[in-house]
Amino acid sequence: MTELSESHDDPFAPHLAALVVLDDRGVVVGWNRRAQELLGHSDTAVIGRPALEVLVDPPDLPAVTEAAAKCRRAGGWFGVLTLRHRDGQLVELGLRAHELSRGDRGREWFVAGAPAGDVLEWQRDRAVLDGLYRQCPIGLVIHGPDQRILRVNRAIERFSGVPAADFRGLSTGRFLLADDARKAVDRVRQVMQTGRPLVYSEQFVRLEQDPARERVALVSSFRMEDPSGRVLGVAEMIEDITERHRAQRRLALLDQMGSRIGTTLDVAETARELAEVMVPHLADHVSVDLLQAVTRGEEPTRAVAGPVVRLGTCGVGAQQPGPPHPEGHPVEFGPDTPQAGCLAEGRPVLEPVLPPDWVSAAGRQGAQAPDLGAHSLIVVPLAARGLVLGVMTLWRSRRPDAFETDDLTLAQELASRAAVAIDNARRFTQQQQTAFTLQSSLLPRTVPDQSAVEVALRYLPASAGPGLGGDWFDVIPLSGARVALVVGDVVGRGIHAAATMGRLRTAVHTLASLDLEPDEVLSRLDDLVDLLAAEHEAVGERPVGEQVVGATCLYAVYDPVSGRCSVARAGHPPPVVTAPDGQVALLELPAGPPLGLGGLPFETRDIELAEGSLLSLYTNGIIGERHIDADAGLTKLCAALARPAGALERTCQAVIDALVPSRPSDDVVLLIARTRMLPRADVASWQLPPEPASAGRARALTSAKLTEWGLEHLAFTTELIASELVTNVYRYAGGPATLRLIRERCLVCEVSDTSHTSPHLRHARTTDEGGRGLFLVAQMTERWGTRYTREGKTVWTEQPLTGTPV
Repeated sequence: MTELSESHDDPFAPHLAALVVLDDRGVVVGWNRRAQELLGHSDTAVIGRPALEVLVDPPDLPAVTEAAAKCRRAGGWFGVLTLRHRDGQLVELGLRAHELSRGDRGREWFVAGAPAGDVLEWQRDRAVLDGLYRQCPIGLVIHGPDQRILRVNRAIERFSGVPAADFRGLSTGRFLLADDARKAVDRVRQVMQTGRPLVYSEQFVRLEQDPARERVALVSSFRMEDPSGRVLGVAEMIEDITERHRAQRRLALLDQMGSRIGTTLDVAETARELAEVMVPHLADHVSVDLLQAVTRGEEPTRAVAGPVVRLGTCGVGAQQPGPPHPEGHPVEFGPDTPQAGCLAEGRPVLEPVLPPDWVSAAGRQGAQAPDLGAHSLIVVPLAARGLVLGVMTLWRSRRPDAFETDDLTLAQELASRAAVAIDNARRFTQQQQTAFTLQSSLLPRTVPDQSAVEVALRYLPASAGPGLGGDWFDVIPLSGARVALVVGDVVGRGIHAAATMGRLRTAVHTLASLDLEPDEVLSRLDDLVDLLAAEHEAVGERPVGEQVVGATCLYAVYDPVSGRCSVARAGHPPPVVTAPDGQVALLELPAGPPLGLGGLPFETRDIELAEGSLLSLYTNGIIGERHIDADAGLTKLCAALARPAGALERTCQAVIDALVPSRPSDDVVLLIARTRMLPRADVASWQLPPEPASAGRARALTSAKLTEWGLEHLAFTTELIASELVTNVYRYAGGPATLRLIRERCLVCEVSDTSHTSPHLRHARTTDEGGRGLFLVAQMTERWGTRYTREGKTVWTEQPLTGTPV
């Protein structure tokens, strides 16, 4: 290393040091003022006298003599000796001696001295400075005022691979790529001009001679000034933090992965999230390909190499050519491609440098590479529970550095974590599909034919959240051309909710067949829900006292003969009625408690609906998310229903478009019924007194009406049915009978009375004189039954309009 020039802090500087000249015999021939200050002797007192006699204490004479001998042999000496002050005190001085040649006059010795403490401090400073240039692991660069490099230490030499001497006189950033060099120049200029130091500034350092290797340095810069304030340049401390930066980047990737991947239980979304996390931190292009079985929620078999579906892609910059396999499309890997091998064996593949003919090589078609400039490749399996679910392929094309083993390790760790999320999403998809299959099998496939109402409905399962809900609907034809409209919502989600919904729907069908009033139907359903809850508590599914089964329900019965609608609800949102003139109103009726609370009554309200009115039933999902005010949702629903779109299907879709988001978080059911009225000419009713002649009167009236309707082929059986039913009223009810005939999709014959006694079908013995009436009625009709009202009961029968029942 070149000797450093003297500085103001050098204790041996001429203006700071004691200077003494000795002749070859050790006699003092020169003495300066600083020597007088340190040792107390004036020049006249010491010049001409031996130094050992004047300046050395006898006990220290051996050490001084030895130092003098070494100096003579070496031609110079440096060290610390103890000298005697004029007043007798001993003074430790650091001494530096050099030989001076006087030609013919012989030799002289030039000795510079300074207090030992100052010399030791100066030595430490020189050792630190020398260490900075020779041994310090942190780089040091000294820039002159003209921003040219004056000196660098050996750490910079090791860091750059360029000899330290080659830096002298070069401009700042000379060996760096253009972008990195420009940042280095700007940093030095800023510190030079402002004087404000920059501490721990990160700088990418890519050398021109090795552009593929990306390095990161931590730079601290400060301006150098002399005591007068003159700017001498800028010094920079440069620490290579490439490995630390990579480790931080890996930790950041792992942290980002934990917060971004697996946010939804959707296989495709999880694959896309994985691809997006990788770019651009680890790769320039990423594709995530999953086995088709996984995308369907199925568990893959072992050692299966395809087919696969590309569910996640992400890249930076222009892609030449464009990706041949967009997301959601199948991909076929050749048998000798890295992806096929990775799928089959479950082992990662690292190809740091791809051969130039990679794109055109047989079996490695360019269709698999997203960029013709790809030069490095990693393929890792997505494996969970010992099963390979797919592969993730990482490419580098824009970044010049190749993938390394550390990159492969990181990719494997990220893929392993993502595979767990994908497997969870797959199993959730499988559970969802099972639940949807169950639910779809429990919901009505078609709306049954009936004359009372025209129906349009929509059922939209939730696309988010933990499983499907338990929403259901039904349109149930009832006796007397009436129809029951049902909408319900089971508490909870998933298969359990779907199964409960199926049980409740079956119960509603059973109760509807009994022709019970709406409030009575809800009361029976409430009892059933209580029973289901008790069963669950008995097997310990939930702690006793917590509601494990619950539901809301709305049950409405519409009669197209009278135009009357009877409605009751159990904690369900009220229906919306749209009059033929467009006036919209929420139907005001008691809310009733949700099913499952038990012991609380339900109430039925009867309203008259004009022909052509819209009765809209729905579940909570249509009036907004759970955090949205229900009143605001109802207001929006009423506004949407105030503008009927003519065709009922268009009206139904318009409501869905206006109120339901593209990905609803709750199941949505909307059932809109447009009321119809049976023509008066298709309904005939007569009041018959409680006397034996009423049976004959019933036969005559029935025969005449069927002839008028052109149904003479049904006259015989219908006369017999009416006669038997009226006779039963006379014999067992004891009051007047009402006979009613209805012509619609079938011929309905009804006989009503004021008794609540239920008729029973039985087999009469051969010796019995009676008891065969209802048996004959059952044989001659397609369906028959009894319904009860507050005033009594009605026995009804149905016959097809074309011929007699088989």
